[in-house]
Amino acid sequence: MASIGIIANPASGKDIRRLVSYATVIDNNEKVNIVKRIVLAAQGYGIDEIYIMPDSFMMGGKVIDELLAEGVLRSDCRIVDMPIRADSSDSTEAARAMNQLGVGCVVILGGDGTSRAVAKSIGDVPIIPLSTGTNNVYPSMFEGTVAGAAAAITALSPEPRLTCIHDKRIEAYIDGKLSDIALVDAVVSTEISVGARAIWKTSSIRSIIVTRAHPASIGFSAVVGSLEIVKPEDDFGYSVDIGGEDVMVKASIAAGIVERLNLSLARKLELGRRYRQEIDRNCTIALDGEREMQITSGEAVELCVSRNGPWRVDIRKTLEKAHAEGFFRVTTR
Repeated sequence: MASIGIIANPASGKDIRRLVSYATVIDNNEKVNIVKRIVLAAQGYGIDEIYIMPDSFMMGGKVIDELLAEGVLRSDCRIVDMPIRADSSDSTEAARAMNQLGVGCVVILGGDGTSRAVAKSIGDVPIIPLSTGTNNVYPSMFEGTVAGAAAAITALSPEPRLTCIHDKRIEAYIDGKLSDIALVDAVVSTEISVGARAIWKTSSIRSIIVTRAHPASIGFSAVVGSLEIVKPEDDFGYSVDIGGEDVMVKASIAAGIVERLNLSLARKLELGRRYRQEIDRNCTIALDGEREMQITSGEAVELCVSRNGPWRVDIRKTLEKAHAEGFFRVTTR
């Protein structure tokens, strides 16, 4: 039996950046509607079992109850049996459970932080990250029905990785031990407390390390993207220091917010190589926009861009391959 998982983060799009910028907010009722469309599309294309992460807003329960009341739910749709803490660890634990359940694909509703939480435990299960967060560099904007179709095709495919991208990630090492990861960027900040977690003040930034960068993005990877385009497929990362007089760029650091920044020491980063960060004072490192690592002066901090990230479904490529193989054709007599 083919199965998929759905991880919908009720907290995505609610951090402080929506207050200090002009970000779009997708409320939880709309997330419920998106999940319903994913479920209906997935079952329509042959998925038998669907697992949904439990959450404090009870989105999964609402989806199941409403679809049952409407008489349109045919697949075995259930909530993953796990305790919830109402923080990012829920997404990590749900991903681990879905990996163990053997699902063929996981659809994620959230921002960069949600995708990062999932990436910590999803293993080799293909993922489809959909954008419902504040800064959304990693997730993409696709209609739920289309995402559900792509998830079904991926789960049913004997070789799902043929239409996936094996993404990069940033690995943060403290005193030689892997401490945490990021999928898009790691930002070294002079802020010493995690506070509201989200980072938005450019005056506190010392350096930016990225796996990808493009001027079409929003956030601190766009700072690098204003200088150098780095694609997910490129076998290198990139880093810049903030300050100096080498070059000045204009970048969209948040929704509706464009700032000018002076950059120096810009360089490509080899995959798999650890780069020592000069830490001469207490500071924090923001991973995919959220300050979660507090660093004490004197700690040995190394950052490494590797190809150890998740397998992300290329939705268009997946649907095009299915089209070429006649997946959508129905034979009638």
